[in-house]
Amino acid sequence: MKVRSLVSGVLSITPLWKRTQKESGGTDSSRYCYSVWLRHLSIAHELGLSTRPNSIAELGPGNSLGTGLAGLITGAQRYYAFDVHKHSKFENNLKILDELSELFRAQADIPDEKEFPEVKPTLKSYQFPKQILPDIYLSSCLKEDRILSIKNAVLNCEQASISESPIQIQYFAPWHHSEIIEDESVDVIFSQAVLEYIEDLEQLYRAFYRWLKPGGWMSHQIDFRCHGLASAWNGHWAYSDFTWKIIKGKRPYVINRVPHSVHLSLQKEIGFKIIADLQVKERIGLERKQLAKKFRAISDEDFTISTAHVVSIKEK
Repeated sequence: MKVRSLVSGVLSITPLWKRTQKESGGTDSSRYCYSVWLRHLSIAHELGLSTRPNSIAELGPGNSLGTGLAGLITGAQRYYAFDVHKHSKFENNLKILDELSELFRAQADIPDEKEFPEVKPTLKSYQFPKQILPDIYLSSCLKEDRILSIKNAVLNCEQASISESPIQIQYFAPWHHSEIIEDESVDVIFSQAVLEYIEDLEQLYRAFYRWLKPGGWMSHQIDFRCHGLASAWNGHWAYSDFTWKIIKGKRPYVINRVPHSVHLSLQKEIGFKIIADLQVKERIGLERKQLAKKFRAISDEDFTISTAHVVSIKEK
């Protein structure tokens, strides 16, 4: 048992804990956002999916809208961002947009596991994907007036009404119901290490199904590890419900401990067709007998999958 996790859970009920917490990480780096978006796009291209969506939606953008901004730079016209809380580094969006624009103009290679060892999925090649973003197309995406439209969309993204600008961003933090955007209005939904935090996964996947257009796809990188709450990568499955309740305390978000197979079952039940399930397995960790009773019977596959990149489509 990791004593620090218990202490943090207890401290989460105090004002001091709120003042000492870091913002959700990663997206305050333009290179991170560039790497994440191009990984999702590259995997989609390998699967034969459309890599020129008009509308995209992201769950859990975190410290910035950078990953979605990368999607707008590569051709999308509308970006929906959904988060539990508004994060304090949000004002960095224009700076990150400028940096992203320069990365695309330079056709920089995708930052790999040497720079971001925790970022998944891994790719066969980290060269700039010219097969997805050829010169003529990319030049059109990077025109000054188009980048200016994205900047204007950033400045207006928290307004309730839609402007007449050709490029739109809507940022919802917090959001509570699927009716927040129109049904069948999104081509692509994606997330990066976010779904492991969602308590009501069924409700979320049903919202995704409503939002996606027929033939639209979603791409989710899911991390099933303990996120520092235990000594072993799968140690979060060793805690009893009572101990886990103490660890959770009043943290605004904490991992849900839901294993891989539940995500796949829910998606299939709701109507998605899973076309890729790129798993990373970890053999070194707690033994099955060390797990809490409620997790002891999980499948051998769930017991070893530490991360997975799941791509699904809403069939027409």
